[in-house]
Amino acid sequence: MTPGETPPQAPPQPEIPALEATLQDSALSDVGREDGSAGNKPDSLVSQARQALGERRLEAAAQLCHAALEIDETHALAWHVLAVVHEVRKDFPTALSCYQAALKLLPDDPRIVLNLSRLAMTMGMSEVAEKLIRKLLISDPENPEAINKLAIALSAQDRRTEAITLLRDFLERQNGHPKLLNNLGSLVADSGDLETANILFSEALRLSPDLVAAAYNLGDNLLVRGRTAEALRRIEAAVAAGPPPEDRPAMVFARGLANLALGDLEAGWRDYEARNDPNWPGHIRNLRDEPLWRPGESLQGRRLLVLGEQGLGDEVLFASLIPDVIERVGPEGSVILAVEPRLVSLMARTFPTVRVMPHCAGDLGGHRVRIVPGLPKGECDHWTPIASLLQTLRPDVRAFAGRGGYLKADPGRVDHWRNVLAQAPPGLRIGLLWKSASQSRGRARSFAEFDAWAPVLRTRGATFVNLQYGDCAPEIRIAQERFGARIWTPPGIDLMQDLDEVTALASALDLTVAFANATFNLAAATGAPAWLIASKGAWTTLGTRAYPWYPQVRLYQPGAYADWAPVLARVAKDLKAVLGART
Repeated sequence: MTPGETPPQAPPQPEIPALEATLQDSALSDVGREDGSAGNKPDSLVSQARQALGERRLEAAAQLCHAALEIDETHALAWHVLAVVHEVRKDFPTALSCYQAALKLLPDDPRIVLNLSRLAMTMGMSEVAEKLIRKLLISDPENPEAINKLAIALSAQDRRTEAITLLRDFLERQNGHPKLLNNLGSLVADSGDLETANILFSEALRLSPDLVAAAYNLGDNLLVRGRTAEALRRIEAAVAAGPPPEDRPAMVFARGLANLALGDLEAGWRDYEARNDPNWPGHIRNLRDEPLWRPGESLQGRRLLVLGEQGLGDEVLFASLIPDVIERVGPEGSVILAVEPRLVSLMARTFPTVRVMPHCAGDLGGHRVRIVPGLPKGECDHWTPIASLLQTLRPDVRAFAGRGGYLKADPGRVDHWRNVLAQAPPGLRIGLLWKSASQSRGRARSFAEFDAWAPVLRTRGATFVNLQYGDCAPEIRIAQERFGARIWTPPGIDLMQDLDEVTALASALDLTVAFANATFNLAAATGAPAWLIASKGAWTTLGTRAYPWYPQVRLYQPGAYADWAPVLARVAKDLKAVLGART
């Protein structure tokens, strides 16, 4: 979900049961009378705690569990309920300790094992979750919830093929499991087979019309395929059906992307804030003591910390907001911009009146956190994630006018690269970008297979310059052997790490032709000529037939999902026209 890479579509999410429902749906083995009718006070207290948990009265549930454990510290269910309370509170280390205490007392209880495995997944410990579930499956090999959780654990380890095989084999043995059909659909969609995923989601809904996760996934499937209006209707229905708190942010975010793709920026930016919800998949806590600035509040006179977020390309894309922020805070305010360390020098040159600092992310107590290590307390009075400024500063497409060409490459390095490029083979110098570093979770379908570039690479009179970071030796070899095209790699530059140099190099080129990734944003943000190949229905077009973020960019989109060959044929035709005009 990163606008600086491929225009993001909220990926189909595996269905995860609400925490309180997990306990309420089946009793644990150490409780025979939950109403406490036999006069067993710990059982009665725990029964009340379970009811409080189901009603989201977390403090009351915790107090009741503690009271039960004061009477009987070996009460496994009290430890189990207390673990879920802390998990809902996002206190993962304490939840882990409570689950372990419960499991020690009842090592073979499937509910404890399954809930502990879920927590392990939340904490990024998918290997631990896999071991727990496999042990459970030895004694209960046809447990559908265990099969489901094992598939999720395998997928988290990039073992998607194993996860798909596991679910398919189980569903062949046992029909009628809509939740597993839904999760299989998610995994199949991640692998790029959206048509089969659509069938699986539809079958899950046929079996269970109230399965909100499947209804959402069906809508999100349509969103990825560029059928945006239809997708929006389905996603809105899923949100209206009242999904569990754990699932709602992803659905609201997808609704926002659909509205943005249709040009409704007001509704779109409002829902885009769902990424800041603690239940958002992959949520990162920003560890700041200052108050959070919220959309709609005044910026005048604020000493504002603006935090870069999401991917590297997103930080570049959203940096176009900084001149507006400087203007809004006025001479009595100030702006501190925290960005990915590789962007610090570039942003400092671009915004000389802004204090630019690096941020960094890491793990703390089972949570992903982001900090600005060099910024002491008292240096700012409010902070905001940079994309939260969009509601205020880009309320409609007209607000994007005149905002291009904001990134400032080093003039000396631009001259250097012009001299270096003069040593390349003759012809129009065209930078190429054809993939993202991350090809997981279906992202590969947002990029054409390299063979589809054949008509572009066979264009005579062009000198292709490699801007592609990562391992691209196989594609460069294919270009030479199959298409008779040389993709010239500039010497003395790390295309992944030297972003200041990459920006200068892109500024020295005649043109960049690219799918959307971080380097494309660096090139386009300088105002340099660029052609963008984007997915059908990409939300970043904001309901237009252009690319409002960078007005000089020429946009190419397929008429149907992932139908890249006609798009690259049009690129080749236009490239020949440009070369012909130059001649």
